[in-house]
Amino acid sequence: MPDATRAAFIPADTITPERDITHEHFAPGDRIVVIKGVDDGILWGDAMTVVTPSWHTPTNEDGWRLRDADGGTRSFVTGHPRYLVHLSKSCPDCLIYQRALQDYLVPRFTGSQAVDVGWYSITELGQLVHVADGRGGSR
Repeated sequence: MPDATRAAFIPADTITPERDITHEHFAPGDRIVVIKGVDDGILWGDAMTVVTPSWHTPTNEDGWRLRDADGGTRSFVTGHPRYLVHLSKSCPDCLIYQRALQDYLVPRFTGSQAVDVGWYSITELGQLVHVADGRGGSR
């Protein structure tokens, strides 16, 4: 992940909350990315590996336990399937979602510095949560 600055203006995410992706779309061992921003005209995010099914408390839906190989303060988080994009394979659903995010975000951030659009946070329970799915207790 690049050293990103937080965007002064956080654009509303109208794409991710409407994404219709099933839990079964992903499987243990899949490499995924959670798109978090733009860096010099391309999307960037946190790459992780899908580990096992796990309840996603912020949405009260089936989620996936994800492992960040780089570790850091959170080696494992749980995320909802609609946040995830395949890295390990080129599937049409993920490519369409990624392209929609690219068309939406890249024109808004044209500089060469990495920008975090601020759509995600992690709760005290290690749950990755999107601003549209947020509940109390996220940080």
